[in-house]
Amino acid sequence: MQNFRPNVIDFEASGFGEDSYPIEVGAVLANGDKYCALIKPASRWLFWDEQAEQVHGLSRELLYEHGKPIQVVAAELNAFLAGRVVYSDGWVVDKPWLSRLSYDAGIEPSFYLSPLELILKEEQMEIWSQIKREVIDSLALQRHRASSDALIVQETFARTKQLTSLEASSLV
Repeated sequence: MQNFRPNVIDFEASGFGEDSYPIEVGAVLANGDKYCALIKPASRWLFWDEQAEQVHGLSRELLYEHGKPIQVVAAELNAFLAGRVVYSDGWVVDKPWLSRLSYDAGIEPSFYLSPLELILKEEQMEIWSQIKREVIDSLALQRHRASSDALIVQETFARTKQLTSLEASSLV
């Protein structure tokens, strides 16, 4: 269990409110396989927050030019994540964005989205922020992009799990 790496998913969105929608999704599996896609906004997805764009650096023009249609993204996610439990460190926002993508695409998810907190131990939570900063520095990944964020969360989980397991074994 010490080397356990969870499957992780992350979304970037058009904003932070209830009218927001997913514009990018990234996922990383326990075995290291990765999926990432820009999402072309559906015709009725109109809300756009300039502050959110500043955070993730994705413009509406870029999404219309390079994004995949929602049905394609939903189908590809299902193929990539089929039958798996996938964890999110931002479940309270990622779940509604996944639901919106799935509902508007007319495709039910073939996987289960769960809050990362369900598998985190208190000891991991206590060192999470520090280890996450170290992971970001060591991986030198572009921040606030879905696939990078998913990998950072997965690696932070693995390192905090290993550190807390080592501490527990040294107490025995």
